[in-house]
Amino acid sequence: MKRIAVLVSNDLNHDQRVLKTCQTLENAGWSPQLVGREMPDSTPLNTAFCAQRLRLPFHAGAGFYASLQVAMLRALWRMEVDAIWANDLDTLLPAFVVARLRRVPLVYDSHEFFTEAAGLTGRPFQRNVWLALEGFLFPKLAAVITVNDAIADAYAKRYPHAAAGRPLVVRNMPRMRAHQAAESAGWRERLGIPADAPFLILQGAYLDVDRGVKQAVAALAAHEFWYLVVVGAGVEWEWAQTQVGSFNGRLIVLPKMPFEELRGLTAAADVGLSLDRGVHGNYFMSLPNKLFDYIHAGVPVVASAMPEVARVVHEWRIGQVVDDATPEGIDEAVTRVLEVPKSEWYTRCRAAAAVLHWGNEEPHILQALERAGAL
Repeated sequence: MKRIAVLVSNDLNHDQRVLKTCQTLENAGWSPQLVGREMPDSTPLNTAFCAQRLRLPFHAGAGFYASLQVAMLRALWRMEVDAIWANDLDTLLPAFVVARLRRVPLVYDSHEFFTEAAGLTGRPFQRNVWLALEGFLFPKLAAVITVNDAIADAYAKRYPHAAAGRPLVVRNMPRMRAHQAAESAGWRERLGIPADAPFLILQGAYLDVDRGVKQAVAALAAHEFWYLVVVGAGVEWEWAQTQVGSFNGRLIVLPKMPFEELRGLTAAADVGLSLDRGVHGNYFMSLPNKLFDYIHAGVPVVASAMPEVARVVHEWRIGQVVDDATPEGIDEAVTRVLEVPKSEWYTRCRAAAAVLHWGNEEPHILQALERAGAL
């Protein structure tokens, strides 16, 4: 099998998009060689693919990004690979350098509109550094993938003469599988949620600022019988932890968990929340993984009016879109969802899941390899 290096800046355990991509690559005759990094809270590496984690002297700021570039460059240079797959802008420079020197194909998979991320808002120097790097590398790439049409269009507008043209779109959807009722069994009892209490969930690998956690908690305060489970990590997740004591067990904050476990927890909920605020370009154009996790779990959605998200919710009629994602707006939307029988939402979500799944997206991965000259 041909070997392909797959680069990420996380610890590999919870990046479902990367793991699904690697499975697709393996099915196409490639041997993925994963390269990630060890984080302070990393659990033991758990992946079916050959993988290594880089140990870095820094975990945030300029020191982190600089040491990541050097460590990935060294790791790549020591590897014998036939192609490279770079995930997000913070792995692209070492991938590009080694691909050029080794004359091997390179695919760039942009999971977000990196230069418009929340962490760069109000930080013009840092943003300009990333813009300069992107502006130097992006037009030279032969194959680019991203996660939705809005971001693909934004890249095409920013780089109209890029060698790759408009990026291919591979939306981050779960694989299609039959729903297993046993997956959700026991979660309410385990978390102390009464059988007849409305159960809301808000999940995210990294719940950074403006991801809607604060608004969801404020909405919870107005309903003494609602329960809210927040799952993930990040700034707003940490803030939610500080609020737990004010809700007598109705606010439950859980750390990131394996996808199989998260899927069962999600399926036990009555409503899934996706409340990103469009104050950052990256959020405004986002199509978050959680949306498709809710759909595949048969759970209706209450979502803020981000264009890509709203399009899916309206097209498949699988929930409510909140034009103004205030606590009052969330309250009203959740109440409307709870008025519809769960069986009706389940039927609609399963119809959507039959179309919105990884199997319908992964052909574009092979198309990207072809564009890069790897097939």
